[in-house]
Amino acid sequence: MKRSVLGLTAVLLALGGVLPAQAEVELEQVTAVSQLSDVKPTDWAFQSLQSLVERYGCIAGYPDKTYRGNRAITRYEFAAGLNACVDRVNDLISASTANSVKKEDLAVLRKLQEQFAAELATLRGRVDTLETKVATLEKQQFSTTTKLSGEVIFALTQEFNRPGNQAALQNRVRLSLNTSFTGKDLLVTRLAAGNARPFDTAGLNANGDGDALQTFNIGASSAYNNAVSVDWLAYYKSLNEKLKVYVAAVGGLHNDYASTMNPALDSGDGGSTTLSAFGQRNPIYNIGGGAGLGLSYELGGGFQVSGGYLAGQANSPVAGRGLFNGGNSFLAQISYAPEKSPFQVALTYVNAYQKSGAIFDQNRGILAAVGTTIANNALNVGNGTAKVNAYGLSGSYQISPKLVLNAFGTYATADFGIPGSEAATIFTYGLGVALPDFGKRGNLLGFVLGAEPYASNANLTFGPGINSVPIHVEGFYRYQVTDRLSITPGVIWLTNPGQIDGNKSAVIGTVRTTFTF
Repeated sequence: MKRSVLGLTAVLLALGGVLPAQAEVELEQVTAVSQLSDVKPTDWAFQSLQSLVERYGCIAGYPDKTYRGNRAITRYEFAAGLNACVDRVNDLISASTANSVKKEDLAVLRKLQEQFAAELATLRGRVDTLETKVATLEKQQFSTTTKLSGEVIFALTQEFNRPGNQAALQNRVRLSLNTSFTGKDLLVTRLAAGNARPFDTAGLNANGDGDALQTFNIGASSAYNNAVSVDWLAYYKSLNEKLKVYVAAVGGLHNDYASTMNPALDSGDGGSTTLSAFGQRNPIYNIGGGAGLGLSYELGGGFQVSGGYLAGQANSPVAGRGLFNGGNSFLAQISYAPEKSPFQVALTYVNAYQKSGAIFDQNRGILAAVGTTIANNALNVGNGTAKVNAYGLSGSYQISPKLVLNAFGTYATADFGIPGSEAATIFTYGLGVALPDFGKRGNLLGFVLGAEPYASNANLTFGPGINSVPIHVEGFYRYQVTDRLSITPGVIWLTNPGQIDGNKSAVIGTVRTTFTF
């Protein structure tokens, strides 16, 4: 079998060599042995190989004219170069250009082969093994363009302050097929299944409350029976170095294309950071979702503008639904995140029309992803459309590689268009502390303190006693057992759940086990 296609670099890899980490930089051709500064011309073999290389151009070295630093060339590396010349001469003979090969060069090659017979035999054996492994991988690989990744969560969780909430062992599974056709695009097809029902902390919603939602509750089927569904189908494309396009067909969210400015705690609803959905990011990014388009453009100097439109019922041709007539949300954002700077911040605006559903729904329909039931939809006594305008500020500061702070705040109004009814005024804000590598590399200690989205003027509709601020306090510690396995114990404490005065605080304890592959 011909080995010339492997080249010298592949041979060196098979022998345990290390290539420079510059995958996108083309290697310049070096076709003279004397150009390789770490090869010493001390014997006749070097002189002979030098002549062959310069005559037939059969060795490629590195641009810095060395193999690996300043060390001397080994006999195996010399044998690799000799093998490349043998293959080059064989190619010339096979191409009926034998007259370009001198007889004396063939004699030199034969003599060199005899002197380096042991090294050549070892080298060819290793190359044969490498080619066998490559062939096996090509037969067994899922796809040449697609990579499979997955996350599996087992969660033992309990809410301790309400007798109706029982200890539960829940799960969620995510499988992602990540496909790239050009190297500058990405098609994401994600399958999800789960049975994780959230706790009813306020006594207002049998389906659970948004202020108690944990990340593994997101993606579970509405029947909580591990039904498999495509919960995210989207395509990313870089049109140039500055402009990136995002197209979502299913399950799109605004934080898919607009940075949430919380790199330490936002895991995309995964199982690697906070327990709660609220602790990940500013809730303004949870207003709406579905199918649509997002754009981000680099202005330079660390500034970026982002904008997008998502429709929650884009697939339905029924009147009052569809891409433009159903529930929808529009986001505009300008962010500042200079390269190598520990500070980043974003100003965000969202305009949304939420039809008969939760305001902070994250494309979950009538179910809230964060916030109290009253803030999300209880003011919608006429079952109308909520016209939402939200203004948010998010930022983070990396004090050191092992200490990152983040903060956010959002003010929103939701007008349900009900005569005689005042628009809901909604507030939410929070602080986060992340300590990466706490106690061990890969671990993460985190704390969250804030107010879940609440309607500050709900008392005007429902009377006194339901406009208390629901405070969210959370602490968790992710222990990285292996590269693929982590265990995260944590506690969530909610005061005034449901923003109802005197409502007994909720205390949720969870031990989350996360497998990734």
